[in-house]
Amino acid sequence: MSASLQQGAAPPALAVRGLGAGYGGREVLSGLDLELPQGEVLCLVGHNGAGKSTLMRLLFGLHAPSSGSIHLRGQPITPRPDQMAREGVAFVPEGRGVFPGLAVRENFELALWSARLDATEGARRTEEVLEVLPRIREFWTRRAGTLSGGQQQMVSIGRALLSRPSILLLDEPSIGLAPKTFQDLMTPIRALQQRSGMTILLVEQNVGEAFAVSDHVAVMKSGRIIFRGVPADLSDHAKLMEMF
Repeated sequence: MSASLQQGAAPPALAVRGLGAGYGGREVLSGLDLELPQGEVLCLVGHNGAGKSTLMRLLFGLHAPSSGSIHLRGQPITPRPDQMAREGVAFVPEGRGVFPGLAVRENFELALWSARLDATEGARRTEEVLEVLPRIREFWTRRAGTLSGGQQQMVSIGRALLSRPSILLLDEPSIGLAPKTFQDLMTPIRALQQRSGMTILLVEQNVGEAFAVSDHVAVMKSGRIIFRGVPADLSDHAKLMEMF
């Protein structure tokens, strides 16, 4: 048992113990241990192929581990996407998670329909998200496929926020975005997280901008966590690069 649990603190929002996984006989994760503290933003960084996206898929139930265990709020769980969604976990995968042929409004409506929310509650949730990400109003009626990368990413994250998640998994949201665009996207998400107590696992390569909105950072290499600390510990990027 960890020291934090011995002292009566809340269990981690998510935790993995000795997690192993792979594809077609190729091992990607090996004996991975990681805790995601409740109410914090943890930034997970690492080289390409380190296993970061595999971990995210395991946490949401899109891939099965070969060994180890996953715990949700202190309880062991075998994740499935529908179950994790009911438990308040939302996942925004790498890339643009939108339906390009549908208007932004229709993308939201589809997410609300999938969550089985009635019109009144759907309108309330939509307004909440538009207050957090007001720029979405500017392209509300446009087809998602005509939007810029930053706009599509905003829509993708907005759709995830419609479920009012207590845990948000963000896999490489900065891909294809300029640093300023990424900052404009993440600053209101960080503000929402601090107001609501939401927990976020943020997988990122854009470490400078990601560290600015994170409480803790973990470095992953070859399927294992090799460092855990706060962003200030890695303010010298040369130290971070040495780990890769």
